[in-house]
Amino acid sequence: MGLGAYADRNHLADDRTMQTPCAPVNDEQKGPASADDKRWTTRALVVDDDVPIRELLIDYLARFSILATGVNDGAEMRQAMHAETFDVVVLDLMLPGEDGLSLCRWLRAESDIPILMLTARCEPTDRIIGLELGADDYMSKPFEPRELVARIQTILRRVRDDRSEQRANIRFDTWRLNSVLRQLVADNGLVVPLSNAEFRLLWVFIERPRRVLSREQLLDAARGRSIEAFDRSIDLLVSRLRQKLGDDPKAPQLIKTVRGEGYLFDARDIG
Repeated sequence: MGLGAYADRNHLADDRTMQTPCAPVNDEQKGPASADDKRWTTRALVVDDDVPIRELLIDYLARFSILATGVNDGAEMRQAMHAETFDVVVLDLMLPGEDGLSLCRWLRAESDIPILMLTARCEPTDRIIGLELGADDYMSKPFEPRELVARIQTILRRVRDDRSEQRANIRFDTWRLNSVLRQLVADNGLVVPLSNAEFRLLWVFIERPRRVLSREQLLDAARGRSIEAFDRSIDLLVSRLRQKLGDDPKAPQLIKTVRGEGYLFDARDIG
């Protein structure tokens, strides 16, 4: 990409003197970059073939605790994705060989990693296609480096909130389990409170659907790191959980008894 594609190099270089929430540190203070270093809160993959601009951008992101790795093209991007774990991809649209739209499509097929696309082209069609392919945000060049940081932080905050919400509310069949409130919610809105033991047992079932689990496995897994043990048998606890789920004990559909082996949680569409 040409120099005019981003904020120019002088702009980025001058911007390093700006006052920011994370004060810059010199090379002696930083030491070698390591993904395990506790100062890094985010790992980013920057895909852009303009090496000087990319390096300046990587240096700028480091001021905000973002450890960025730079690559030139799609082949290097795939290698990096297979070798390391990243929190976000900053993806240029115009690349040698495979373009950013094609790479965005590949990324979205492979994972749900957040994608911020960059382009020097002003065609609204590019923006629309990029978003339709699964990009989370889109920035036109040139841009303010600080705005890029803000957009990355916003994307990651939104993704974390979405994932927390998904984790907090797990659906199976006609039920929703709120793991924060430890409540079952039926499709008609009826709220069914669970005891600690019932919640832990149901959580074990949800994490291991359609697998036969022995009573010993259920007891050990449901206790987890909790200090207290169940004061009654697993069979009684399963009976209580079935009752709250409306699962007929004579012909259970959710928690099935496997004679001589244990229990199997046969819920569908868990997510």
